[in-house]
Amino acid sequence: MHIKRSAEEIAANRARYEEHQRKGLQFAPKALPEKSRLPAPAAGADTVVHREVIPGGWYWWTSVKKNETLRIALDDGFSTMSLVAWNAVDPSERLNLPDTVKVQWTTGLGKGRVVFSDMGKVMFSICEDSSGAHDCLMGGSTAASNAARYGDAKTRNTRDNFVIVANKLGLDKRDLPAALSLFAPVRVDKDGKFTWKSDLLNGADYVELRAEMDLFVGFSNCPHPLDPNENYAPNPVTVTRIAAVAPAAADLCRTATAEAVRGFENNAFAQA
Repeated sequence: MHIKRSAEEIAANRARYEEHQRKGLQFAPKALPEKSRLPAPAAGADTVVHREVIPGGWYWWTSVKKNETLRIALDDGFSTMSLVAWNAVDPSERLNLPDTVKVQWTTGLGKGRVVFSDMGKVMFSICEDSSGAHDCLMGGSTAASNAARYGDAKTRNTRDNFVIVANKLGLDKRDLPAALSLFAPVRVDKDGKFTWKSDLLNGADYVELRAEMDLFVGFSNCPHPLDPNENYAPNPVTVTRIAAVAPAAADLCRTATAEAVRGFENNAFAQA
């Protein structure tokens, strides 16, 4: 049933929202750190747990231990890498992008931000990031979006890739969360439309995600629906799993916002 609200009620609701936002932003840092410098530093051979090169169009999944880091790097040219994740101990807990955006008051994920689960806990800290050009609003490609873009050409898509990943983990499509698209420079213009801002990319970009709990992580290397390239031509992407290092208590990701602090408190309570 549609409920029509008065202008006064709408104004009061907006005022409450803006006051809540103001209080949340007061705790946030005045400025996040600068983007990570390129090229990415070499990972020491003794710290590399595993390295996987995911071909264009394909998928991969891995388990990750708490405090291990995943470096996703565009060593072979541009591609968009989509990502989903589940708590390895309880896969009913999964990545939650709406909460990630809502509680941090931004759709701009980058160095110093965190990624939340649907149980209010932190799944990832974004420790390094050379672009800040990631999409947490649109999700990945589907068979329908590929058909609309590439016609009858036989192409793989992110949705079907993640269904395969879920099945390999004993899950199904109902267990799939919305996907985070890394290296997808999507922004919202003044009219509320999604736009692709290629100038936000820097070439051989990379991002490092520190796991804040034991995780199952799925990847899909398929073009984003807004990618302006008329050809289906994703390049290989390198994912490196780096050995765990415990973060400092004053780590920026852990202290940047009141919501992040509460998220890590939830992590600690669940692990107690």
